[in-house]
Amino acid sequence: MSVWLSRLSRDRFPWSRTHWFWGDERFVAHDDALSNYRMVREALLSLAAIPATNIHAIPTEGVSPESAASAYERELKSFYGAERLDPARSLFDVTLLGLGPDGHTASLFPNTVVLAERDRWVAAVVGAKSEARITLTYPALESSRNAAFLVGGGEKRAALERLRRGDDSLPAAHLHPTGALWIFGDAAAVGAVS
Repeated sequence: MSVWLSRLSRDRFPWSRTHWFWGDERFVAHDDALSNYRMVREALLSLAAIPATNIHAIPTEGVSPESAASAYERELKSFYGAERLDPARSLFDVTLLGLGPDGHTASLFPNTVVLAERDRWVAAVVGAKSEARITLTYPALESSRNAAFLVGGGEKRAALERLRRGDDSLPAAHLHPTGALWIFGDAAAVGAVS
């Protein structure tokens, strides 16, 4: 799909006015197989005419996870032009989110302290998985005019059903963007009959 999007929209999509940020990142090098940045770069960024200055990757090399989170928060605040989020002015126009089988989104995992964070925009998540993560917190993720969960695979079917029912034990169910929230799932995730 990303190849199709980048080719179809090369001349019509406003790539030069579009900025790309990450909702979360594993604390690995950008060329590591686990890197979200690497995945997006290969699937889309390298195929479209996106200015390098419009790509805002989370720093993961030469810093600690906590320093990386602070640096990324400073970058977001600089881009936004303010220290505090204004409910009347969204940080993001569109936020694309995944959904994990355990109901996490970004790196907001069940039973982690970051779920209660309401002041910081970005936080380090250490100990929830084998590698540290950097994640946007609810306040930053919710500052979006449009947010969408993109859910793929049968292993996420149960979590998607629980999310659609409003099961508030799932971290993803606590996301309340200032704008519209959409959920898109493939046939395996929704359990559709072909």
